[in-house]
Amino acid sequence: MSIALLSNRSPAPFFKRPLLTAMMTAFVATVSVAGCSSPESNDSEPTNAKTENETADESLNVANNDAVSVEKITVDTVKGTVDLAMNPSPLVVYDMTLMQDLAALDVAVDGMPSGLKLDNLQSKTQPEPKTVGTVFEPDLEALNAMQPQAILVGSRMAEKYDELSSIAPTLDMSIDTANIYESSKRRLADLGALFGKSEQAAKLQGNIDGLIDETKTLTKDKGKGLVVMVNGNKLSAYGDKSRYGFIHTVLDIPMADDQIADARHGQPISFEYIQKTNPDWLFVIDRSAAIGEDGAGAKAVLDNPLVAQTTAWSKQQVVYLSPDSYLAFGGYYQWMQDLTTIKTAFANAK
Repeated sequence: MSIALLSNRSPAPFFKRPLLTAMMTAFVATVSVAGCSSPESNDSEPTNAKTENETADESLNVANNDAVSVEKITVDTVKGTVDLAMNPSPLVVYDMTLMQDLAALDVAVDGMPSGLKLDNLQSKTQPEPKTVGTVFEPDLEALNAMQPQAILVGSRMAEKYDELSSIAPTLDMSIDTANIYESSKRRLADLGALFGKSEQAAKLQGNIDGLIDETKTLTKDKGKGLVVMVNGNKLSAYGDKSRYGFIHTVLDIPMADDQIADARHGQPISFEYIQKTNPDWLFVIDRSAAIGEDGAGAKAVLDNPLVAQTTAWSKQQVVYLSPDSYLAFGGYYQWMQDLTTIKTAFANAK
């Protein structure tokens, strides 16, 4: 995604018309009178001041973001370009990855879905957001009542794009899972530009990149890895083109199996598959725990004789990724948490 600024203002002629001259003369006279009046004589707010205050109030972001800009911005989204005013407010967001980035940028969100499982999705300085549905189903009545200036969506809500676009300008900012690093990097920069926080976005990206470099120095030549998701008693494996592909493409950890099929929910596998693949490192996503389901956790499910035969298990080189990796993959806090976890695991490797 790329962003371009558009100006919707054109210079006006300066004192060319008699009417404009007369208006300016009257304005000067009014200012002169107001300047000579004592505070005690101003029992009511002057008409001019009231108008100016109303105009200022209309330009304020109701969620304590910066003032809405008079400049318009063009955002290149998954669905094409969208033009809207910078720093739109009220703002509604349905994607947890976007919420993480906005929270890190200290941008307030006015409307969010209910039932969110993570605790790093809101700016610490923002008011409590209103509920506008779930991450899968919008509450159209709540949205119409709020009248947002922009709605931001990601992969889980992308199918509702047309429905949401009929209410307000909607930006599909879904991350490209086949190239999660570059895609999330562009999106963080785009959000920084959209909300006038490009400098802060660059600092956040610097934090991510610095941690990537530190981790890569530890992962080099330390063996092959396999990424698996545990969902109850079901297992699936993910390759380098998946949302977890950064482990291979960014951190340069070779795949223990380079023939894993590219599928949204991973390639179904068995314990025998893990035993035969024999990874040096096993990276685990516990889906049930991430979404709050009861049942045996990933550690208990994987603790069996077949998995125990792998190098990863025998050398205690099993890395459990954060719930964010499933719910908010590509978000700022997901990057920071999982990179830190992987870095620590490799630093402690025997």
